Amino acid sequence: MWFTWANGLSAIRLVVTLPCALAIIEAQWDIAAILFAIAVMTDFADGYVARRFGTESALGGLIDHSIDAIFVTVVLGAFALREAVPLILPLLVAASFMQYVLDSNALSGRALRSSFLGRWNGIAYYVLAGVPIGLALVEISLVPATWIRLAGWVLVASTTVSMLDRAQALIRSIWLSH
Repeated sequence: MWFTWANGLSAIRLVVTLPCALAIIEAQWDIAAILFAIAVMTDFADGYVARRFGTESALGGLIDHSIDAIFVTVVLGAFALREAVPLILPLLVAASFMQYVLDSNALSGRALRSSFLGRWNGIAYYVLAGVPIGLALVEISLVPATWIRLAGWVLVASTTVSMLDRAQALIRSIWLSH
């Protein structure tokens, strides 16, 4: 079912994606913060709303996670353009999400299957995107830019490990089926 309140909340996140990235590129931190807050609130709310109205589905989960991946990829891409995070990070986020969808066989209607590391990476992508926005908004330099960049490289490493783990599991399952 495409048209649900939960999917509508997810769609709001998609709508604010590009404006949030543009605000980051232009260093309009107040606008970026508002749009980022809207994205986070809709991400928290969509699952609750789906459960509350009994509209949970594999499609809804795919829509939610797809929009999450688009949002963090584009926002981290904006930070990469500002040289705040490694350029490879948003590329890896997009690639790992595609692997996640394919590995879960979600395109055939199955629910997404997350891994422990993949779930925490997904949360960390949002945190890495939100911290510099918040710090710039309040003009606090408690966290040096090199620490943000280092956190980006840590996420590059953990995303790579997660992708290799999923690939190894796929190879193992193919091997065992023969």
